[in-house]
Amino acid sequence: MPWWARVIAVYLAARVVSIAIVLQFAHEQAANAWTGARPGYFEYANIWDGRWYAYIAAAGYPTELPITDDGHVAENAWAFLPVFPGIVRIFTAVGVPWDVASVVVSLGAGLAAALVFHRLMSRFLDPDQALFAVVLFCVAPVSPIMGFGYAESLGFLWLALALLLLVDRRYGWLVPVITVWAFTRPGALAFALALGLHWIVRWYTRTRDPFPVRERVLAASVALFAALVGLAWPAIAWAFTGEPAAYTDTELAWRAPYIGYVELVPLTPWFQSGDWWLGQPMGTILPIALVVGFGALLVTPWVRRLGVDIRLWLASYALYLLAVFFPQSSTFRLLAPLFPIAGAFAVPRSPWWRGSLVAVSIALQVAWLRIGWFIDGYDWTPP
Repeated sequence: MPWWARVIAVYLAARVVSIAIVLQFAHEQAANAWTGARPGYFEYANIWDGRWYAYIAAAGYPTELPITDDGHVAENAWAFLPVFPGIVRIFTAVGVPWDVASVVVSLGAGLAAALVFHRLMSRFLDPDQALFAVVLFCVAPVSPIMGFGYAESLGFLWLALALLLLVDRRYGWLVPVITVWAFTRPGALAFALALGLHWIVRWYTRTRDPFPVRERVLAASVALFAALVGLAWPAIAWAFTGEPAAYTDTELAWRAPYIGYVELVPLTPWFQSGDWWLGQPMGTILPIALVVGFGALLVTPWVRRLGVDIRLWLASYALYLLAVFFPQSSTFRLLAPLFPIAGAFAVPRSPWWRGSLVAVSIALQVAWLRIGWFIDGYDWTPP
């Protein structure tokens, strides 16, 4: 089989497994705010944030921010970017029901992401290792999201494309990819940082790896462009609502049930979350330990095998999450753009290692769906 046929086979097999697990949860699901008891797959695959995307496709974004009884910005559509609902709306315009169209778009984008990811891993790994990296991507604990009405699959596709172009140093082609990505899922700012670090590394290694002036200018320009387009959505929200902090206040509304309405102070949310979940001193010790542990992981031989640019992305995105994200039940989904690290775990060829990783990943799918997707009464653990 050619490489692309193997990737397609892996992806389809993984989705069959995930959908079977989801159907079992749907069979056990009681009536809730979104569905009746025992919903069908397509209906069940469009709860939680899926309903926000459907709302955006139907009604767009509010020009006046909703306000709570105590005067704070409430949860609203500005937290969700427009590319995914825009694409799904093309299908609904020709008569395909939203629940079906959103899943089809997500599944198709997930397959495309798997194909591009294989090409990316092939730059660093042997064929069997690159394919197993795709296996790990397809059966990852949060991989059922690629069959839900969420924008994650499209985000994975744009990220994989951007990393492939960066590794191949095709800087100009990054402009359209980053543009679409910036309006699909957050991450363009982290990629801007990775591009800046990439420029610095190429500058310091220019004696053994030539860095012509044209490439210097182009890479720097694309890094600046990524930073600007990464800030475009908050600016658009400001322009449409007249509120400078419309986007950040909207995002902060989702953490208010945990710690109340607070200002966004970079690099503090993980410690705020640690204090809320664990108290002190563990609320401070654990975030520091996670940072140290992740940094140590990035310098291991398996991760170094993936090259400098992949590691720059992993470090940049991790720093982005550390700076702005408040860890709660959606943490696992927000960690998903770190998926290129799957290539490191694909390096060992032991059948026991590989079989164990697949089994553990599928078991963690069940755990993630139970914690985040299954609704048990009043549920405050969105995926």
